[in-house]
Amino acid sequence: MLQQSLAIGPMGFSLHQLIIGFAFLLALLVGALLGRRQQVSVSDTLFTLLMVALLAARLVFVVRYWGEYDGLLARLDIRDGGFDLLAGALAGMGYGVWALWRSPRQRAPLGAAMLTGGLVWGVTLGSTLLIEQQTRPLPTTPLSTLEDTPISLPELAQQQGQPMVVNLWASWCPPCIREMPVFEAAQQQEQDVTFVFVNQGESLPQINRFMAEHGFQLDNVWQDPRNALGQVTGAHAMPTTLYYDAQGQLVSTHFGELSRATLNDGLSRIR
Repeated sequence: MLQQSLAIGPMGFSLHQLIIGFAFLLALLVGALLGRRQQVSVSDTLFTLLMVALLAARLVFVVRYWGEYDGLLARLDIRDGGFDLLAGALAGMGYGVWALWRSPRQRAPLGAAMLTGGLVWGVTLGSTLLIEQQTRPLPTTPLSTLEDTPISLPELAQQQGQPMVVNLWASWCPPCIREMPVFEAAQQQEQDVTFVFVNQGESLPQINRFMAEHGFQLDNVWQDPRNALGQVTGAHAMPTTLYYDAQGQLVSTHFGELSRATLNDGLSRIR
C-alpha cells in the first residue's frame, strides 16, 4: 500500500505536500547553482512564485465552496487543506512566465529552476496518481464496535450498499477534535453516505471517556487498538479521511483537518 502520509513527532505531512516540498527544494538548488555562475539570485522569485500558486489555489477553492465557510476567518484558515491544484499550477506558471519576461538576467537560472521543479513535481505526482488509481478495495482489517462486536468495513458496506467515508482519528489529536462537529452534522444530513470513525491505538475506556466529555453523537465509532487500519491504508498521521465509492473502491484521501467545504469536495468525488 502506498504511504499516504508521514508523521514526524507531533507533525504530519501528506504525500502530496512532501512532493511539492521536494520539487521546490530542487528548484531552489538548481536556481542557486546556476545563478551563482551568473551572479544573480532567483530564490526570491521562486518563493514569490510558490506564494502566488498557493494563494490562487486557495482563492479558487474558497470561491467554489463560498457558502460552506462561516465568515472570513474560516476562509483564511488553510488547515482544512482546501486548494484547487489546477488553479495553483496555472497561476504559478503565469507568474513564472511574467518573471522570465521582466528580468532577462534571471532567465537562464530561473528557467532551469522552474523546469526542474515542474518536471519533478509533474512526474512524481503523475506516478503517484497512477498508483492511487489502481484498484484498492475496502480493507478487510478486523475491527470492533464500542460494544466489542467484531466487524469490518466490507461487512458494513455490504449491509449499507452506498458510498463510505472512513475517518481515522485519536482523542489526543487536536485537528481530529475540531473536525468532529463537521462529521457529526454530515452524518445526520447525508443519508446516502455511510460514515465510519475508526479510533487508532486507544482503549475502549479512553474512547468512551472522550465521547462523553465532548458530547459527540456519532454512529459507527469503532476500535482499532493496534493501528492496523492505518498500517494497511498507509495513513501514518492523523486525522486521515478515506473516501470509498458504492463499489467499495478508494477514490480519494484527505490528510489533515476537514471543513464543511473540503468534506463536500470529497463527497462529490464518490457520488
